[in-house]
Amino acid sequence: IIMPRLDLSLSLSGLLVMVMSITSNVLQPVFGYIMDKKNLCRVLIPSVPFGAVCICSIGYIDSKYMLFLLIALTGLSISTFHPLGSSLVSKTAEPHLMGTSMSLYVAGGNIGFACAPLVIVGFTQKYPLEYLPVLILPGIFIAAAYFFSRLPGLSTVQQTASVQSSNIKLRTLLTERPVLSLNLSMSMRAWAHTAVATFLPLLLIQQGYSPLASGGLLTVFLVGAALGGLFGGYTGDKIGHKKLIIISLALGLLPTAYFFTHLTNDALAILSLFLCGASLQAPQPSSLIWAQQLMPNNAGMASGMMMGLAFGFGSAGTALTAVLADYIGLPTALLLIVIPMFIASVTAVYTPFFSKH
Repeated sequence: IIMPRLDLSLSLSGLLVMVMSITSNVLQPVFGYIMDKKNLCRVLIPSVPFGAVCICSIGYIDSKYMLFLLIALTGLSISTFHPLGSSLVSKTAEPHLMGTSMSLYVAGGNIGFACAPLVIVGFTQKYPLEYLPVLILPGIFIAAAYFFSRLPGLSTVQQTASVQSSNIKLRTLLTERPVLSLNLSMSMRAWAHTAVATFLPLLLIQQGYSPLASGGLLTVFLVGAALGGLFGGYTGDKIGHKKLIIISLALGLLPTAYFFTHLTNDALAILSLFLCGASLQAPQPSSLIWAQQLMPNNAGMASGMMMGLAFGFGSAGTALTAVLADYIGLPTALLLIVIPMFIASVTAVYTPFFSKH
């Protein structure tokens, strides 16, 4: 919507996405690390409305520079909210229901992500962009709910289990093989998820589908992802979070391959697309718990890695998929996402669940 208004080229649009990825994904571990050392729990109150104010002001700008600034600030809102929110889940959930609680937290974002395009398209078809500030109101309501809850009274500072663990240097933590291995696995998973979410509508339109039909199939994928994330944490509580990640990614290979080799809208193809989304998102809650097990005194940073850094690397993989599509075609390039899915599953097999620290 904003591209023709500001005469944005595809290159500038790509740069805009990169800016958003850096401030919303790559910076998450940084904010998480700070939150583990300083009590920033009250930042939870303004984090969502701040992002809402930034992105909903987009209809009033007439400068590319201001657009980049607003997008960057919106990304900072995301970078503060994600590690803070997941850290608070770990502090308020019952230990035996940690996966279920984390899955509810993750599913909230997934459901919002799936519904947002429908809401925004419907809103902007009826009202001009200058009316977008109306959509700040839900963020204000959420801030009020946080204010009157007991969440701001908690602390983001992680309680150190021992003197030895408190003396671990950040560089040592970041270069630990289990931490690197889990990040690699979840980056491969994010690559596959982001590539499908980004290029599925374009692929379907190329295949002759209407924009409405392609949007509907994207919703199938996103709803599958939301439900997969919802049930993934619960299942991880029952069978183990490492096992859940390995099995879900492995089981997702067949339906993913089936959909991208058939590209029809019959019942089996739609089911396959749904299962592709579910299998790719089911590991998300378990990956948060796993990361916090590997970094028990850096829960915020662990969350930032799984919800931010991994998706940042996944975006880089999505760019590689786009480059491949120019040479081998988009259908084949998207079919090849089964490779990072397979790598993610195999890498998880050889990643320890607990840190030696």
